[in-house]
Amino acid sequence: MSSFLVDSHCHLDRLDLSLFNGSFDAALDNARDHDVGHMLCVCIDLEHFEDVLTPAQKYDFISASVGVHPNEQEGREPSVDELVKLSANPDVVAIGETGLDYFRSEGDLSWQQDRFRRHIHAAKETNKPLIIHMRDATEDTLRILKEEKADEVGGVMHCFVENWEIAQQAMDLNFHISFSGIVTFNSAKELKEVARVMPLDRMLVETDSPYLAPVPFRGKSNQPAYVKYVAEHIAELRGCDYSEIAETTTNNYFKLFGTKT
Repeated sequence: MSSFLVDSHCHLDRLDLSLFNGSFDAALDNARDHDVGHMLCVCIDLEHFEDVLTPAQKYDFISASVGVHPNEQEGREPSVDELVKLSANPDVVAIGETGLDYFRSEGDLSWQQDRFRRHIHAAKETNKPLIIHMRDATEDTLRILKEEKADEVGGVMHCFVENWEIAQQAMDLNFHISFSGIVTFNSAKELKEVARVMPLDRMLVETDSPYLAPVPFRGKSNQPAYVKYVAEHIAELRGCDYSEIAETTTNNYFKLFGTKT
């Protein structure tokens, strides 16, 4: 497989297109000009699922997921049956993003845990991998993944920000580790060490566009083209060629998520 990149987690329906005179195609062209050959457009609520799915249906180099983000409280609550039904679309390759986020939520968070478990059940029923969001909820996230036997389908710990010990626990549960622009931040010393020492065959790269732009664009709107800066930084950390990071993470992505059928 050629050494193009995959942006394994982006929100194409939320991009700031003012950078491209309002042209979605121009944003995609810019990504492809920066070696990005495939993108996974990730769903965070059911109300906008069609906006996530539409580009995946239009372009063969875009795939989609279906899920409800742990912080979403205003929209429709997903049932296992609905997640299974929506994921039957051949352009949908994953369930998520799902998981736990205690950073912005307070009080009794059992509703988040229940929602998380439903996503895992849907993933196991469809045999599609999970996209996991984990913020300030490491212990409970890993515990629920174990309890629900999520290792049977595996998936990816998206936008990973934890230390090497947690990375090992996640990989033991059959999950890949995905690095976003955060790994380029000077303050992310533990994360840089994870990127340096982890097995390359378990690594993915992402932008989480339009959020978390890497250095040198930190604080600005992110876009899939910038995943190249993430890959280049990891190559520098590991002392290897950028092409090795690109080729291996791309192969990892297609082994995990497959190609659209």
